[in-house]
Amino acid sequence: MATLKASEWSDITGHMRVNFPDLVRGWFSTLEPRGLEGGVLTVGAGNSSQVRYLAKHCRRPFVEAAQAATGMLVSVCFETDNPEPAPSLSLSFEQEFPELTLNSDYVFENFVTGPCNRLAHAAAIAVSEKPGRAYNPLFLHGDVGLGKTHLLQAVCHTIQTREPQQQASYISCETFTNHFIEAVEKGALNQFRYRYRHVGILVIDDIQFLAERERSQEEFFHTFNTLHQAQRQIIMSADCCPSEIPSLQERLVSRFNSGLVALMDRPCLETRMAIIRKKAKLRCIEVPEDVVKLIASEIKTNIRELEGALVKTDALSQTRDGIINHEIASEALGTTMNNHMVTIPSIIDRVSVHYGVRVSDLQSRKRTKSVVFPRQVCMYLGRELTKHSLGEIGGFFGGRDHSTVLHSSRLIKEARESDPQLNHALEEITTLLIRGQQTRGSL
Repeated sequence: MATLKASEWSDITGHMRVNFPDLVRGWFSTLEPRGLEGGVLTVGAGNSSQVRYLAKHCRRPFVEAAQAATGMLVSVCFETDNPEPAPSLSLSFEQEFPELTLNSDYVFENFVTGPCNRLAHAAAIAVSEKPGRAYNPLFLHGDVGLGKTHLLQAVCHTIQTREPQQQASYISCETFTNHFIEAVEKGALNQFRYRYRHVGILVIDDIQFLAERERSQEEFFHTFNTLHQAQRQIIMSADCCPSEIPSLQERLVSRFNSGLVALMDRPCLETRMAIIRKKAKLRCIEVPEDVVKLIASEIKTNIRELEGALVKTDALSQTRDGIINHEIASEALGTTMNNHMVTIPSIIDRVSVHYGVRVSDLQSRKRTKSVVFPRQVCMYLGRELTKHSLGEIGGFFGGRDHSTVLHSSRLIKEARESDPQLNHALEEITTLLIRGQQTRGSL
Protein backbone atom coordinates (compact mmCIF):
# COMPACT_ATOMS: atom_id res chain seq x y z
CA MET A 1 0.00 0.00 0.00
CA ALA A 2 1.42 3.44 -0.93
CA THR A 3 2.12 5.86 1.87
CA LEU A 4 1.08 9.46 2.16
CA LYS A 5 3.81 12.05 2.62
CA ALA A 6 3.92 13.66 6.07
CA SER A 7 3.60 17.09 4.50
CA GLU A 8 0.50 16.00 2.59
CA TRP A 9 -1.14 14.69 5.77
CA SER A 10 -0.24 17.94 7.51
CA ASP A 11 -1.88 19.88 4.68
CA ILE A 12 -5.02 17.74 4.98
CA THR A 13 -5.41 18.32 8.73
CA GLY A 14 -4.59 22.01 8.28
CA HIS A 15 -7.24 22.30 5.58
CA MET A 16 -9.77 20.76 7.95
CA ARG A 17 -8.93 23.16 10.80
CA VAL A 18 -9.10 26.22 8.58
CA ASN A 19 -12.13 25.39 6.42
CA PHE A 20 -14.17 23.15 8.72
CA PRO A 21 -13.38 24.26 12.28
CA ASP A 22 -16.85 23.28 13.57
CA LEU A 23 -16.23 19.64 12.60
CA VAL A 24 -12.74 19.31 14.11
CA ARG A 25 -12.52 17.48 17.44
CA GLY A 26 -9.63 17.27 19.93
CA TRP A 27 -8.99 13.64 19.09
CA PHE A 28 -8.28 14.53 15.43
CA SER A 29 -4.63 14.75 16.48
CA THR A 30 -4.67 10.96 17.01
CA LEU A 31 -5.84 10.24 13.46
CA GLU A 32 -3.23 8.73 11.18
CA PRO A 33 -2.97 8.05 7.44
CA ARG A 34 -2.67 4.35 6.71
CA GLY A 35 -2.09 4.39 2.99
CA LEU A 36 -3.20 5.64 -0.37
CA GLU A 37 -4.01 2.94 -2.88
CA GLY A 38 -6.30 2.78 -5.88
CA GLY A 39 -7.35 6.37 -5.30
CA VAL A 40 -8.57 5.63 -1.77
CA LEU A 41 -7.00 7.26 1.29
CA THR A 42 -7.43 5.12 4.44
CA VAL A 43 -7.49 7.04 7.71
CA GLY A 44 -7.09 5.21 11.02
CA ALA A 45 -9.14 6.24 14.09
CA GLY A 46 -8.98 5.22 17.73
CA ASN A 47 -12.36 3.45 18.09
CA SER A 48 -15.68 2.71 16.45
CA SER A 49 -17.36 5.84 17.80
CA GLN A 50 -14.76 8.03 16.08
CA VAL A 51 -15.18 6.08 12.84
CA ARG A 52 -18.96 6.59 12.97
CA TYR A 53 -18.54 10.33 13.55
CA LEU A 54 -16.03 10.70 10.69
CA ALA A 55 -18.10 8.67 8.26
CA LYS A 56 -21.30 10.58 9.07
CA HIS A 57 -19.99 14.16 9.26
CA CYS A 58 -16.49 14.41 7.80
CA ARG A 59 -16.19 12.20 4.72
CA ARG A 60 -16.82 14.96 2.15
CA PRO A 61 -14.63 17.57 3.93
CA PHE A 62 -11.77 15.05 4.15
CA VAL A 63 -12.15 14.21 0.45
CA GLU A 64 -11.93 17.88 -0.38
CA ALA A 65 -8.86 18.33 1.86
CA ALA A 66 -7.14 15.19 0.45
CA GLN A 67 -7.70 16.25 -3.16
CA ALA A 68 -6.38 19.76 -2.43
CA ALA A 69 -3.25 18.36 -0.67
CA THR A 70 -2.38 15.62 -3.19
CA GLY A 71 -3.65 17.21 -6.39
CA MET A 72 -5.31 13.89 -7.26
CA LEU A 73 -8.87 12.64 -7.49
CA VAL A 74 -9.11 10.55 -4.33
CA SER A 75 -11.75 9.31 -1.90
CA VAL A 76 -11.43 8.69 1.84
CA CYS A 77 -12.44 5.78 4.11
CA PHE A 78 -12.09 5.40 7.88
CA GLU A 79 -11.21 2.32 9.95
CA THR A 80 -10.13 1.29 13.44
CA ASP A 81 -8.19 -1.54 15.07
CA ASN A 82 -10.48 -1.46 18.12
CA PRO A 83 -13.99 -2.23 16.89
CA GLU A 84 -16.76 -2.46 19.50
CA PRO A 85 -18.13 -5.96 20.08
CA ALA A 86 -21.49 -6.56 18.41
CA PRO A 87 -24.25 -5.95 20.95
CA SER A 88 -25.83 -9.19 22.15
CA LEU A 89 -29.56 -9.54 21.66
CA SER A 90 -31.57 -9.40 24.87
CA LEU A 91 -34.43 -11.80 24.22
CA SER A 92 -37.20 -11.96 26.82
CA PHE A 93 -38.19 -15.52 25.88
CA GLU A 94 -34.67 -16.71 26.71
CA GLN A 95 -34.70 -14.98 30.09
CA GLU A 96 -38.14 -16.07 31.29
CA PHE A 97 -37.98 -19.82 30.68
CA PRO A 98 -35.56 -21.08 33.36
CA GLU A 99 -37.96 -20.44 36.26
CA LEU A 100 -41.66 -21.24 35.98
CA THR A 101 -43.92 -18.73 37.70
CA LEU A 102 -46.53 -20.89 39.39
CA ASN A 103 -49.07 -20.26 42.15
CA SER A 104 -48.17 -22.49 45.09
CA ASP A 105 -51.89 -23.00 45.88
CA TYR A 106 -52.64 -24.39 42.42
CA VAL A 107 -51.94 -28.05 43.14
CA PHE A 108 -54.14 -31.11 42.73
CA GLU A 109 -54.66 -31.42 46.49
CA ASN A 110 -56.45 -28.04 46.53
CA PHE A 111 -58.67 -28.74 43.53
CA VAL A 112 -62.29 -29.64 44.25
CA THR A 113 -63.83 -32.11 41.82
CA GLY A 114 -67.45 -32.59 40.88
CA PRO A 115 -69.60 -33.61 37.89
CA CYS A 116 -68.66 -30.34 36.20
CA ASN A 117 -64.91 -30.99 36.02
CA ARG A 118 -64.26 -34.67 36.81
CA LEU A 119 -63.09 -35.58 33.31
CA ALA A 120 -60.73 -32.59 33.06
CA HIS A 121 -59.29 -33.35 36.51
CA ALA A 122 -58.72 -37.04 35.74
CA ALA A 123 -57.10 -36.20 32.39
CA ALA A 124 -54.78 -33.64 34.01
CA ILE A 125 -53.63 -36.19 36.61
CA ALA A 126 -53.02 -38.79 33.88
CA VAL A 127 -50.96 -36.30 31.87
CA SER A 128 -48.89 -35.32 34.91
CA GLU A 129 -48.08 -39.00 35.54
CA LYS A 130 -47.31 -39.90 31.92
CA PRO A 131 -46.52 -36.72 29.98
CA GLY A 132 -46.63 -37.22 26.24
CA ARG A 133 -48.22 -40.67 26.51
CA ALA A 134 -51.62 -40.30 28.16
CA TYR A 135 -53.54 -37.58 26.31
CA ASN A 136 -51.58 -35.50 23.84
CA PRO A 137 -52.67 -32.84 23.29
CA LEU A 138 -54.92 -32.11 26.27
CA PHE A 139 -57.36 -29.27 25.63
CA LEU A 140 -59.42 -27.83 28.53
CA HIS A 141 -62.19 -25.34 27.85
CA GLY A 142 -64.89 -23.55 29.80
CA ASP A 143 -65.97 -20.11 31.02
CA VAL A 144 -63.66 -17.90 33.06
CA GLY A 145 -62.96 -18.76 36.68
CA LEU A 146 -63.78 -22.47 36.51
CA GLY A 147 -60.32 -23.84 37.35
CA LYS A 148 -58.58 -24.27 34.00
CA THR A 149 -55.48 -22.37 35.10
CA HIS A 150 -55.48 -24.28 38.40
CA LEU A 151 -55.29 -27.63 36.57
CA LEU A 152 -52.62 -26.43 34.13
CA GLN A 153 -50.38 -25.28 36.94
CA ALA A 154 -51.12 -28.39 39.00
CA VAL A 155 -49.74 -30.49 36.14
CA CYS A 156 -46.59 -28.34 36.07
CA HIS A 157 -46.16 -28.63 39.86
CA THR A 158 -46.47 -32.43 39.73
CA ILE A 159 -44.05 -32.85 36.83
CA GLN A 160 -41.52 -30.54 38.45
CA THR A 161 -41.65 -32.66 41.61
CA ARG A 162 -41.45 -36.03 39.86
CA GLU A 163 -39.15 -35.14 37.00
CA PRO A 164 -37.16 -32.01 37.91
CA GLN A 165 -34.91 -32.53 34.88
CA GLN A 166 -37.92 -32.18 32.57
CA GLN A 167 -37.88 -28.79 30.80
CA ALA A 168 -41.37 -27.34 31.02
CA SER A 169 -42.80 -24.07 29.75
CA TYR A 170 -46.00 -22.60 31.23
CA ILE A 171 -47.04 -19.41 29.41
CA SER A 172 -50.08 -17.52 28.21
CA CYS A 173 -50.95 -17.37 24.53
CA GLU A 174 -50.30 -13.62 24.64
CA THR A 175 -46.76 -14.29 25.85
CA PHE A 176 -46.16 -16.75 22.99
CA THR A 177 -47.42 -14.18 20.48
CA ASN A 178 -45.32 -11.36 21.98
CA HIS A 179 -42.21 -13.55 21.95
CA PHE A 180 -42.83 -14.39 18.30
CA ILE A 181 -43.24 -10.70 17.38
CA GLU A 182 -40.06 -9.86 19.28
CA ALA A 183 -38.15 -12.63 17.49
CA VAL A 184 -39.29 -11.32 14.11
CA GLU A 185 -38.33 -7.73 14.98
CA LYS A 186 -34.87 -8.72 16.25
CA GLY A 187 -34.15 -11.33 13.60
CA ALA A 188 -34.03 -14.06 16.24
CA LEU A 189 -36.46 -16.61 14.82
CA ASN A 190 -33.91 -19.42 15.08
CA GLN A 191 -33.48 -18.79 18.83
CA PHE A 192 -37.26 -18.55 19.28
CA ARG A 193 -37.89 -21.83 17.45
CA TYR A 194 -35.14 -23.64 19.28
CA ARG A 195 -36.48 -22.49 22.63
CA TYR A 196 -40.09 -23.50 22.01
CA ARG A 197 -39.49 -26.65 19.98
CA HIS A 198 -37.10 -28.27 22.45
CA VAL A 199 -39.20 -28.06 25.62
CA GLY A 200 -40.35 -31.28 27.25
CA ILE A 201 -43.81 -29.91 28.09
CA LEU A 202 -45.56 -26.90 26.56
CA VAL A 203 -48.49 -25.53 28.58
CA ILE A 204 -50.35 -22.58 27.05
CA ASP A 205 -53.23 -20.77 28.75
CA ASP A 206 -55.96 -18.89 26.80
CA ILE A 207 -55.05 -20.28 23.39
CA GLN A 208 -58.12 -18.52 21.93
CA PHE A 209 -55.99 -15.37 21.62
CA LEU A 210 -54.39 -16.92 18.54
CA ALA A 211 -57.52 -15.76 16.71
CA GLU A 212 -56.90 -13.18 13.97
CA ARG A 213 -53.11 -13.68 14.22
CA GLU A 214 -52.21 -15.51 11.03
CA ARG A 215 -48.42 -15.50 11.37
CA SER A 216 -48.60 -16.56 15.02
CA GLN A 217 -50.94 -19.40 14.04
CA GLU A 218 -48.50 -20.48 11.34
CA GLU A 219 -45.62 -20.52 13.82
CA PHE A 220 -47.63 -22.36 16.46
CA PHE A 221 -48.72 -24.92 13.87
CA HIS A 222 -45.10 -25.88 13.16
CA THR A 223 -44.19 -25.75 16.86
CA PHE A 224 -47.13 -28.06 17.65
CA ASN A 225 -46.12 -30.53 14.94
CA THR A 226 -42.50 -30.64 16.08
CA LEU A 227 -43.40 -31.27 19.72
CA HIS A 228 -46.17 -33.76 18.94
CA GLN A 229 -43.97 -35.84 16.65
CA ALA A 230 -41.33 -35.94 19.38
CA GLN A 231 -44.01 -37.10 21.88
CA ARG A 232 -43.61 -33.96 23.95
CA GLN A 233 -46.68 -33.11 26.04
CA ILE A 234 -48.86 -30.20 24.89
CA ILE A 235 -51.59 -28.79 27.15
CA MET A 236 -53.87 -25.89 26.22
CA SER A 237 -56.84 -24.07 27.68
CA ALA A 238 -59.44 -21.77 26.15
CA ASP A 239 -62.83 -20.28 26.95
CA CYS A 240 -64.45 -22.35 24.19
CA CYS A 241 -63.84 -25.58 22.28
CA PRO A 242 -61.39 -25.54 19.32
CA SER A 243 -64.09 -25.37 16.64
CA GLU A 244 -65.56 -22.23 18.23
CA ILE A 245 -62.33 -20.20 18.33
CA PRO A 246 -62.91 -17.51 15.68
CA SER A 247 -60.60 -17.41 12.65
CA LEU A 248 -58.59 -20.41 13.87
CA GLN A 249 -57.10 -22.35 10.95
CA GLU A 250 -58.81 -25.68 10.26
CA ARG A 251 -55.52 -27.55 10.48
CA LEU A 252 -55.04 -26.24 14.03
CA VAL A 253 -58.62 -27.11 14.96
CA SER A 254 -58.10 -30.68 13.77
CA ARG A 255 -54.84 -31.00 15.71
CA PHE A 256 -56.35 -29.61 18.90
CA ASN A 257 -59.22 -32.09 18.54
CA SER A 258 -56.84 -35.00 17.95
CA GLY A 259 -56.25 -35.43 21.68
CA LEU A 260 -58.67 -35.13 24.59
CA VAL A 261 -60.96 -32.09 24.66
CA ALA A 262 -62.53 -31.71 28.11
CA LEU A 263 -65.23 -29.24 29.11
CA MET A 264 -65.16 -27.55 32.52
CA ASP A 265 -68.70 -26.45 33.37
CA ARG A 266 -70.06 -24.24 36.13
CA PRO A 267 -70.04 -26.14 39.45
CA CYS A 268 -73.28 -27.45 40.92
CA LEU A 269 -74.45 -26.46 44.41
CA GLU A 270 -72.71 -29.33 46.20
CA THR A 271 -69.44 -28.66 44.38
CA ARG A 272 -69.68 -24.94 45.13
CA MET A 273 -70.14 -25.71 48.82
CA ALA A 274 -67.10 -28.00 48.76
CA ILE A 275 -65.08 -25.27 47.05
CA ILE A 276 -66.03 -22.74 49.72
CA ARG A 277 -65.01 -25.15 52.47
CA LYS A 278 -61.67 -25.76 50.75
CA LYS A 279 -61.01 -22.04 50.26
CA ALA A 280 -61.97 -21.30 53.85
CA LYS A 281 -59.59 -23.97 55.11
CA LEU A 282 -56.72 -22.58 53.01
CA ARG A 283 -57.38 -19.11 54.42
CA CYS A 284 -57.84 -20.45 57.98
CA ILE A 285 -61.39 -19.05 58.14
CA GLU A 286 -64.12 -20.70 60.20
CA VAL A 287 -67.37 -20.62 58.24
CA PRO A 288 -70.64 -22.12 59.58
CA GLU A 289 -72.42 -24.56 57.31
CA ASP A 290 -75.45 -22.28 56.84
CA VAL A 291 -73.13 -19.52 55.59
CA VAL A 292 -71.41 -21.97 53.24
CA LYS A 293 -74.78 -22.89 51.76
CA LEU A 294 -75.87 -19.24 51.55
CA ILE A 295 -72.77 -18.20 49.58
CA ALA A 296 -72.97 -21.26 47.35
CA SER A 297 -76.66 -20.59 46.65
CA GLU A 298 -76.12 -16.94 45.76
CA ILE A 299 -72.90 -17.22 43.73
CA LYS A 300 -73.41 -19.61 40.83
CA THR A 301 -71.06 -18.24 38.18
CA ASN A 302 -67.47 -19.27 38.88
CA ILE A 303 -64.88 -20.14 41.50
CA ARG A 304 -63.25 -16.73 41.57
CA GLU A 305 -66.52 -15.07 42.53
CA LEU A 306 -67.07 -17.69 45.23
CA GLU A 307 -63.67 -16.92 46.71
CA GLY A 308 -64.32 -13.19 46.41
CA ALA A 309 -67.61 -13.54 48.31
CA LEU A 310 -65.85 -15.53 51.04
CA VAL A 311 -63.11 -12.90 51.36
CA LYS A 312 -65.68 -10.09 51.49
CA THR A 313 -67.66 -11.90 54.19
CA ASP A 314 -64.51 -12.46 56.25
CA ALA A 315 -63.43 -8.82 55.85
CA LEU A 316 -66.85 -7.58 56.99
CA SER A 317 -66.77 -9.89 60.01
CA GLN A 318 -63.45 -8.35 61.07
CA THR A 319 -65.19 -4.98 61.46
CA ARG A 320 -67.62 -6.56 63.94
CA ASP A 321 -66.71 -9.24 66.47
CA GLY A 322 -64.68 -11.39 64.07
CA ILE A 323 -67.33 -14.11 63.90
CA ILE A 324 -68.94 -15.04 60.59
CA ASN A 325 -72.68 -15.67 60.74
CA HIS A 326 -75.65 -15.71 58.38
CA GLU A 327 -76.48 -12.03 58.94
CA ILE A 328 -72.96 -10.83 58.11
CA ALA A 329 -72.79 -13.08 55.06
CA SER A 330 -76.14 -11.75 53.82
CA GLU A 331 -74.92 -8.19 54.23
CA ALA A 332 -71.65 -8.94 52.47
CA LEU A 333 -73.42 -10.61 49.56
CA GLY A 334 -76.13 -7.97 49.39
CA THR A 335 -78.74 -10.68 49.02
CA THR A 336 -81.56 -8.22 49.67
CA MET A 337 -80.45 -6.42 46.52
CA ASN A 338 -80.20 -9.56 44.39
CA ASN A 339 -83.72 -10.98 44.56
CA HIS A 340 -84.55 -10.04 40.97
CA MET A 341 -82.76 -13.00 39.38
CA VAL A 342 -84.50 -14.62 36.43
CA THR A 343 -85.33 -18.28 37.17
CA ILE A 344 -85.55 -21.31 34.89
CA PRO A 345 -89.28 -21.90 35.73
CA SER A 346 -90.08 -18.29 34.79
CA ILE A 347 -88.23 -18.75 31.48
CA ILE A 348 -90.19 -21.94 30.75
CA ASP A 349 -93.50 -20.21 31.54
CA ARG A 350 -92.74 -17.22 29.34
CA VAL A 351 -91.49 -19.29 26.38
CA SER A 352 -94.49 -21.65 26.59
CA VAL A 353 -96.83 -18.63 26.31
CA HIS A 354 -94.88 -17.09 23.42
CA TYR A 355 -94.73 -20.27 21.32
CA GLY A 356 -98.07 -21.74 22.42
CA VAL A 357 -96.73 -25.00 23.83
CA ARG A 358 -97.45 -26.66 27.16
CA VAL A 359 -94.92 -26.45 30.00
CA SER A 360 -95.16 -30.21 30.45
CA ASP A 361 -94.16 -30.71 26.80
CA LEU A 362 -91.09 -28.49 27.18
CA GLN A 363 -89.97 -30.56 30.15
CA SER A 364 -90.81 -33.90 28.52
CA ARG A 365 -88.78 -36.14 26.20
CA LYS A 366 -90.85 -35.19 23.14
CA ARG A 367 -88.76 -34.45 20.06
CA THR A 368 -91.29 -32.94 17.65
CA LYS A 369 -90.13 -29.75 15.95
CA SER A 370 -92.88 -27.65 17.56
CA VAL A 371 -91.50 -28.61 20.98
CA VAL A 372 -87.74 -28.96 20.32
CA PHE A 373 -87.20 -25.40 19.12
CA PRO A 374 -88.96 -23.67 22.07
CA ARG A 375 -87.08 -26.04 24.40
CA GLN A 376 -83.79 -24.95 22.81
CA VAL A 377 -84.82 -21.32 23.30
CA CYS A 378 -85.43 -22.08 26.99
CA MET A 379 -81.97 -23.63 27.34
CA TYR A 380 -80.35 -20.69 25.56
CA LEU A 381 -82.10 -18.14 27.78
CA GLY A 382 -81.31 -20.23 30.84
CA ARG A 383 -77.62 -20.02 30.03
CA GLU A 384 -77.79 -16.30 29.19
CA LEU A 385 -80.00 -15.06 32.03
CA THR A 386 -79.23 -17.35 34.97
CA LYS A 387 -76.15 -18.53 36.79
CA HIS A 388 -77.07 -22.21 36.62
CA SER A 389 -74.56 -24.70 35.26
CA LEU A 390 -75.29 -26.58 32.04
CA GLY A 391 -76.10 -29.70 34.05
CA GLU A 392 -78.51 -27.81 36.29
CA ILE A 393 -80.29 -26.29 33.29
CA GLY A 394 -80.61 -29.73 31.69
CA GLY A 395 -82.20 -31.00 34.91
CA PHE A 396 -85.24 -28.76 34.29
CA PHE A 397 -85.82 -30.43 30.91
CA GLY A 398 -86.14 -34.11 31.70
CA GLY A 399 -82.60 -34.57 33.01
CA ARG A 400 -80.81 -33.76 29.76
CA ASP A 401 -77.02 -33.65 30.00
CA HIS A 402 -74.76 -30.63 29.66
CA SER A 403 -73.80 -31.40 26.04
CA THR A 404 -77.46 -31.14 24.95
CA VAL A 405 -77.81 -27.76 26.68
CA LEU A 406 -74.56 -26.53 25.17
CA HIS A 407 -75.58 -27.67 21.68
CA SER A 408 -79.02 -26.04 21.99
CA SER A 409 -77.68 -22.72 23.22
CA ARG A 410 -75.13 -22.61 20.39
CA LEU A 411 -77.82 -23.28 17.77
CA ILE A 412 -80.06 -20.48 19.05
CA LYS A 413 -77.13 -18.07 19.43
CA GLU A 414 -76.11 -18.64 15.80
CA ALA A 415 -79.69 -18.50 14.56
CA ARG A 416 -80.52 -15.16 16.19
CA GLU A 417 -77.53 -13.55 14.45
CA SER A 418 -79.02 -14.31 11.02
CA ASP A 419 -82.74 -14.24 11.85
CA PRO A 420 -84.06 -10.75 12.78
CA GLN A 421 -87.48 -12.18 13.67
CA LEU A 422 -85.98 -14.63 16.18
CA ASN A 423 -83.72 -11.95 17.59
CA HIS A 424 -86.73 -9.67 18.16
CA ALA A 425 -88.65 -12.49 19.85
CA LEU A 426 -85.74 -13.26 22.19
CA GLU A 427 -85.35 -9.59 23.11
CA GLU A 428 -89.09 -9.34 23.84
CA ILE A 429 -89.08 -12.48 26.02
CA THR A 430 -85.98 -11.29 27.89
CA THR A 431 -87.53 -7.88 28.57
CA LEU A 432 -90.74 -9.43 29.91
CA LEU A 433 -88.77 -11.84 32.13
CA ILE A 434 -86.69 -9.08 33.70
CA ARG A 435 -89.69 -6.81 34.21
CA GLY A 436 -91.65 -9.68 35.76
CA GLN A 437 -88.91 -10.45 38.26
CA GLN A 438 -88.50 -6.79 39.20
CA THR A 439 -92.24 -6.50 39.75
CA ARG A 440 -92.25 -9.55 42.05
CA GLY A 441 -89.21 -8.20 43.93
CA SER A 442 -90.92 -4.92 44.66
CA LEU A 443 -94.08 -6.52 46.09
